[in-house]
Amino acid sequence: MYQISARGARAPVEAAWDALAWADPSPAGAVDCKEDGRGVWRLDAFAETQEEADACVAIISETSPELNARVEEVIERDWVTMSLEGLPPVSAGPFFVAGSHAIARHAPGKIAVLIEAGPAFGTGHHGTTLGCLLALDDVRRRRAIGKVLDLGTGSGVLAIAALKAGATMALGTDIDFDSVTVANENAKKNNVTGFTAMHVTGARHPRIRQAAPYDTVFANILMKPLIGLAPEIARLTAPGGTIILSGLLHHQAGQVRQAFEGHGILFDRRIRQDGWSTLVMRQQG
Repeated sequence: MYQISARGARAPVEAAWDALAWADPSPAGAVDCKEDGRGVWRLDAFAETQEEADACVAIISETSPELNARVEEVIERDWVTMSLEGLPPVSAGPFFVAGSHAIARHAPGKIAVLIEAGPAFGTGHHGTTLGCLLALDDVRRRRAIGKVLDLGTGSGVLAIAALKAGATMALGTDIDFDSVTVANENAKKNNVTGFTAMHVTGARHPRIRQAAPYDTVFANILMKPLIGLAPEIARLTAPGGTIILSGLLHHQAGQVRQAFEGHGILFDRRIRQDGWSTLVMRQQG
């Protein structure tokens, strides 16, 4: 595996992120950008081969020539070991997300969620996941979490946290088969019941519709899929239900908000974490 990194001003870093994330096909298997100091932003991409890494550098150079992208080979075995043992625990409101190396030492009174770093997205450390957990805390303070739909469940961290906070059931979906496997395993490790993760694209699967309406909906994915899912999410959400949307760079939040408002969804608030935005929306009723 190869890691491609570049640091610079926000605008060129975000432009390069957009170009890599939406290339079809993209040479990058994963792309991330975040603030890396006062006025400095960092772009990280991961590629399987040297050729794909070189293609990532070419896209970055063409889109944002002021960035100097560096390529470093990552030994996958050491990366996994570091992920499992080196990630610090994460606190988000009442939620405490950590691997087995730290979960036993969690702060008293916290809602502990055991998530080991691995192949599925969502350890709790990413700004998008943190934003969703903070939004979930706000939901549980105002009303019952009820039935949960978690689109793009990844490791299952959000659905598991919701169940531990009182949700009655949770259905997770992901387009990545490995993530579905990991999410179901994580639910067992956390001793939660009422959770199922499914390998599904979109939100029109009969099982998703059968369990509707949902009181709380998570969709922590990307801008374009969120916009496309807006009408279906609106139909699946119960009157007065909460819709938590993330996976958005700050400048993308406005377009997603407009898409959902166009389907009668009301804007509640916006949470900013590490360069990422989480939108909290509400179904009328």
